[in-house]
Amino acid sequence: MILPIYTFGTKVLREKSKKVVKVDDKIMLLIKNMFETMKASQGIGIAANQVGVAKKIFLVDISEMEEYKHITPMVFLNPEIIFETGSWEMEEGCLSIPNIRANVLRSEKIKIKFQDINLEYNEIEANEFLARVILHEFDHINGVLYIDKVSNEIKRNIKSELKKIEKGDFKCSYKTFTKKEEVKKK
Repeated sequence: MILPIYTFGTKVLREKSKKVVKVDDKIMLLIKNMFETMKASQGIGIAANQVGVAKKIFLVDISEMEEYKHITPMVFLNPEIIFETGSWEMEEGCLSIPNIRANVLRSEKIKIKFQDINLEYNEIEANEFLARVILHEFDHINGVLYIDKVSNEIKRNIKSELKKIEKGDFKCSYKTFTKKEEVKKK
C-alpha cells in the first residue's frame, strides 16, 4: 500500500525514532509499504517517520540509477554511524520537502552498523553518493532534515517556500500528509 509522505512541519519528522526490538508482521508490512511508497514517489531513500512512524527504520534504493544498478535495495534497522571521514557538497532534495533543493555538505565516506530484518547485525562502508543517501535517511530517524545543514543564507531564501509546505500550499506527484492536515486531525 502506498502511504502518504509526511511533509515539513509535521511533528513526527522532528521526533527521535524508537528502536525496533521485534520484527513482526506489522514491521514487515511497514517495510513493504515503505518500499512501495518510495518507488511511487520516485525516491531513492525513505525513513519510517516520513510515513508517520517514529521507528528506527530506513530504506535505500539507488539501483534505478545506471551507475548504481549493482547495489541492491537495503533495509536499515537501528543504525549507528561508526565513523565518517572526508567531506563533499552536493545538491539534495527530500520527499518531505517537495520542490526545494539545496547544497549540503556531508561526509564522503562512512561506516554504518545496523540490523537487518532478522535483527542480525551488519556493517557496511559507503562512499560518496551512497554515503550521502544513507546519512540523509539516518538524519531523518534522528529528527534532522537536510535543510538544518544548509547555510543561513539558504535558510532565509527558502523560508517562504517552507511556510507554503506547512500550509499545504504546494503541488507534487505523490500523496502527502501536511501540518495543516495534522492540526485538523487533532
